[in-house]
Amino acid sequence: MRRLLPGWVSWPRLDVPLLAGLVLLMGFGLIVLYSAGGASTDAVYRQGVRIAVGIGALLVLSQVPPHILRIWTPWLYVVGIVLMAATWVFGTGRDTSRWLDLGVIRFQPSEIMKLAVPMMMAWYLHPRRLPPDAAAVAVSVGILLLPALLIARQPDLGTALLVAVSGCFALFLSGLRWRVILALGGLAAAAAPALWYVMKDYQRQRVLTFLDPESDPLGSGWNIIQSKIAVGSGGVVGKG
Repeated sequence: MRRLLPGWVSWPRLDVPLLAGLVLLMGFGLIVLYSAGGASTDAVYRQGVRIAVGIGALLVLSQVPPHILRIWTPWLYVVGIVLMAATWVFGTGRDTSRWLDLGVIRFQPSEIMKLAVPMMMAWYLHPRRLPPDAAAVAVSVGILLLPALLIARQPDLGTALLVAVSGCFALFLSGLRWRVILALGGLAAAAAPALWYVMKDYQRQRVLTFLDPESDPLGSGWNIIQSKIAVGSGGVVGKG
């Protein structure tokens, strides 16, 4: 069987403990879905199909050699940027422009950047001396800021922050010196208040509700309050 496979396929490249952990987490998720859905198997079946497709894609992509990923990473990043820019003209969604409708499917280009940003930063930093110097740090920050700002403009602040954080982790793993980390953290903290003035009303309301869910217990604060009650009554092992 192995002789029939392409030469670059090598199953030992698969991280079995990581895969086992993912499967375990997804299994727990199915159990929670079954319990929360009133013992309905329909939702569990649909989610199980999605998980199976995802694991299949994971197994295939895990066999792609690193040098192939390096070749395609800049293209993936550029395509993601172009598609996000296309949402300004062709985007769909109520009061937002996050989705592209291709007729067969609708998808969010911002999802591509969750992978493309850390991969692009790794691609840029890989041939350079580590820890990165000031110029490399500046370029890396630009790599993560461009898509983060485009996503925030859609507006999708949650995904924008997630993409920015993924890029920050890639920069941290490059061996960035602690004084540089503290300096960048200080700049981000100083700029954070300005973010409040560019946020949409519903985004501000989410922040206020997170800080004080009791201010709207029957509306936007309902889920947070119920989560606190569930954790308080169920404890570590839960009940039900």
